[in-house]
Amino acid sequence: MLDRDRYWDCLDQAHQASSGGRIEEALAWFDEALRANPDGAEAHSGRGEIFWDHGRFEEALREFERAIDVDGELLAAHLNRIELLIEEFGDHDEALDSCDALLDLTLDGRTEAEVYYLKAKALFYLDDLDGGLFLLRRAIKVQGEDAVFRAFEGQILFEMGRYEDARYCLDRALALDSGSAHALYHQALVLEHVGDAKAAEPLFAQAANLAPDVYPLPVRIERAEFDAIAEEAVGALPEEIRRYIANCPVIVQDLPERDLVQIENISPQVLGLFLGVPATEPGASPTHGTAVVLHPDRVLLFKRNLEKIAQSEEDLAEQIQITVKHEIGHFLGLDEDELERLGLA
Repeated sequence: MLDRDRYWDCLDQAHQASSGGRIEEALAWFDEALRANPDGAEAHSGRGEIFWDHGRFEEALREFERAIDVDGELLAAHLNRIELLIEEFGDHDEALDSCDALLDLTLDGRTEAEVYYLKAKALFYLDDLDGGLFLLRRAIKVQGEDAVFRAFEGQILFEMGRYEDARYCLDRALALDSGSAHALYHQALVLEHVGDAKAAEPLFAQAANLAPDVYPLPVRIERAEFDAIAEEAVGALPEEIRRYIANCPVIVQDLPERDLVQIENISPQVLGLFLGVPATEPGASPTHGTAVVLHPDRVLLFKRNLEKIAQSEEDLAEQIQITVKHEIGHFLGLDEDELERLGLA
């Protein structure tokens, strides 16, 4: 039996409980709301938000889809579903289709901008940086200055190796929201890539303080110790492979140079890189002897990037070893699927 007054009263109680961190109580009120109105789209959407916040992604997706089935005009459920598909399921093509379906509707400015933003995120994860940047700037044009949009614009520009442009956007984001961990972290990335690693460290620390699970502090070690771990990783390879890669040195650098990022079309946050011709392809360099080649094969390891993904010194050592094996695998002619099967992806 439908009891609308009871339904909305329960929703109010659920939102109060959720705001106060009383999650089980909030879920109980949403359940009560659905008993008063089994077709309550808002209750399903509210349950979805709680499930998402607590890592129950499959349940969250089902709740958002139930809300949409009941009320296709509940835009919050649509937007949450799309973002969940992008962030937690990696279903970027489905997210793009859903964004396009929403853009066929008549939307208010804020919602239209949010859809452009989500579509930009999906394209970003599909490595279409130009397309993502175009849509994000459309979102900013529709909505106006927005800290989240500007921070993401800065992130895209950083990934493109356009560090000065990225820094401008991130400055704008921080002017709008000085407590944006996302903007602080990416401003730190920009600073170290333009040669100001000292200024970057306090920003890394601020981001870690605001969002430790998302932006943990880098694990810094001395260069000599890092080099020793890399040498040990090479030394641990089977002797036959070590002989085979004798003319493919492993070189440690702090970060990839800007020209490398732009010419090779790689992320500035790449952990390692093989440069040269895989040994299995025509034109490969000699694997033995002392023959001089114009562009020698080499494996690059990027110290500061590896330090940022590690959770401890032990984890850093493991990540260095995995990256060495991964890039030498590329030298040996293995593709990403083969490396993944070997546990080196």
